[in-house]
Amino acid sequence: MKLYITGCKNNTSGLEYDAGAKNIRGGGAMEQREIKIDSQEIYDGRILRLRVDEVELPNGRAGRREVVEHGEAVAVVALDESQNIILIRQYRYATGQQLLEIPAGLMEAGEEPLAAAQRELEEETGLCAKHWEQLSCFYSSPGFCDERIYLYLATGLYPGQENPDEDEFIETVSFPLSRAAQMMQAGDLYDGKTITGIALAALRYLPR
Repeated sequence: MKLYITGCKNNTSGLEYDAGAKNIRGGGAMEQREIKIDSQEIYDGRILRLRVDEVELPNGRAGRREVVEHGEAVAVVALDESQNIILIRQYRYATGQQLLEIPAGLMEAGEEPLAAAQRELEEETGLCAKHWEQLSCFYSSPGFCDERIYLYLATGLYPGQENPDEDEFIETVSFPLSRAAQMMQAGDLYDGKTITGIALAALRYLPR
């Protein structure tokens, strides 16, 4: 198995981003950090927890932050030998519509990101992969949620055993990567992790 890992670091200061950056507005000598003063749990559910924090802002004033705590997740850009990308079509209740998405899911307790990605790909699509590479690691919606998604590229696909969750009703489809990139650019795809995955794969495999 060919494996590449790029990691997913916790960056608390933002200073790593400064190389080559030109300051346009804000920042300067002020440390961009907020300090939690108090926290109140509002809801504790099966897959998420909601809390409201009282914080001290960088300028010393008080502020309030509503935070959704969500388990870490994985997502997989699975490409076959003809550069077709494997997508999942399923109804997403929160959006009220069917979406096309790359295979993805939550990590289980104590599970490593790669193992979770391998499990989710097989469970949702019935496919396994010989080669795995971590493409990225990102926050899905950092304005209010701490969910972090590990994004993998899977190639060398071969049949496995499909085993979706009991509450998942999904259809597995495939598109040429070039067509998926066109759909992304046309605004026909609405899922953030899927757009990210297709964009990164397109940068690597499609002519520019």
